[in-house]
Amino acid sequence: MADKKIRVLIAKPGLDGHDRGAKVIARALRDAGMEVIYTGLRQTPEMIAEAALQEDVDVVGLSILSGAHNALVPAVIDKLHQSGMQDVKVFVGGIIPETDIPNLLALGVYAVYGPGTDTQTVAADIFQALHPSDN
Repeated sequence: MADKKIRVLIAKPGLDGHDRGAKVIARALRDAGMEVIYTGLRQTPEMIAEAALQEDVDVVGLSILSGAHNALVPAVIDKLHQSGMQDVKVFVGGIIPETDIPNLLALGVYAVYGPGTDTQTVAADIFQALHPSDN
């Protein structure tokens, strides 16, 4: 029996209107064999958690370029937990100052990626997060 494909939700929370990076990562993860759902622009934390629940995803990737990551990421994680999705891995990409990364990791974010991150690194990290014993 074939392994279940990893299901990833890529979301753009808040008012950020730049989605090129989100689309690039969505295509790269699809090319790596994952099922990818892209929510589109201007999603609320509630909308993201609801989509994650409805789509039964393993991973939520948040793309944030607006500088609102310290408000949006905790809100998304809180909504995921309220929906019973404590096991969903959360990844964040975008313009995130180095000084904010430790706090995001402490909140439960698996990894934070800045501009120029190799998409193969992201795919490998997602696989590692979901299959730690395979490496």
